[in-house]
Amino acid sequence: MTTLQSVVRRRRALAAAGAVSAGLLVLSACDKPTPLATVTVGTASVHSEATCGGEGESLKTTDLAKCLKDKDIESIKVDPDDTVRFGVDPDIADEGWTILMNGQPLTDSSTKTYRTVPGSVFFNAQYGASGDSTLVTIKEGEQNVTGLWSFKLEKDS
Repeated sequence: MTTLQSVVRRRRALAAAGAVSAGLLVLSACDKPTPLATVTVGTASVHSEATCGGEGESLKTTDLAKCLKDKDIESIKVDPDDTVRFGVDPDIADEGWTILMNGQPLTDSSTKTYRTVPGSVFFNAQYGASGDSTLVTIKEGEQNVTGLWSFKLEKDS
């Protein structure tokens, strides 16, 4: 009986080792997702992985211009009387991040994971807004830009 038990144990150990190896192989084939940025207005929120970059490498100026023209981005309705909340993963905050409005800096760089901006700012011509929607981008990096996360804010009045 001990020989039979020994064979069964050996088979179980080999099966377990094979399952672990297969699991590690599958995990190594996965790409690590880029950190997330989130925009919240009232009880609604949208989040996104990086539109460009987000993997720690500096982006080229030509790539930045293309990214800011990307049309396939998350959108959220904003009442000008609401507060717009921006949240970023700690990985983004560690590098410093700035909120851009239509490609121009709206805030100074921050290493916090959370910021708020009055909703009226995004539809005010004084801040460069025009029309009923505004492109807002979170730019990662103070000296070198390493990632962009873009959102479309649509006026909800």
